[in-house]
Amino acid sequence: MALGAKLKELRTGKRESLQRVADAVGASKAHIWELETGKSKNPSVELLTALAEHFEVPLATLVGENPNAPGEDPELVVMYRDLKRLEKHDRETIQVMLQALKEKRKAKSEKDK
Repeated sequence: MALGAKLKELRTGKRESLQRVADAVGASKAHIWELETGKSKNPSVELLTALAEHFEVPLATLVGENPNAPGEDPELVVMYRDLKRLEKHDRETIQVMLQALKEKRKAKSEKDK
């Protein structure tokens, strides 16, 4: 789940206004709204940490990198567990493969423009 969607889910789940969240983390209401809508994509680590603390979730859950978070794709969780059990050189091989796939996707995206 993207950061903006996760923030909105957490905020609405606690029935808090944008202003309440902004005040709690020392940000502007507009900035929180921009994060929720995806208009702002690079929040500071300090802001992310404050948001995670405010919503009482691990930072990894907030940014979508916690494989044990509720709602994660079970298949991805299994893959993550499998990766953790691999030898370092095997993980490095998979990392090279992932990088190649990312580059292929990026090239396709640029071609489609």
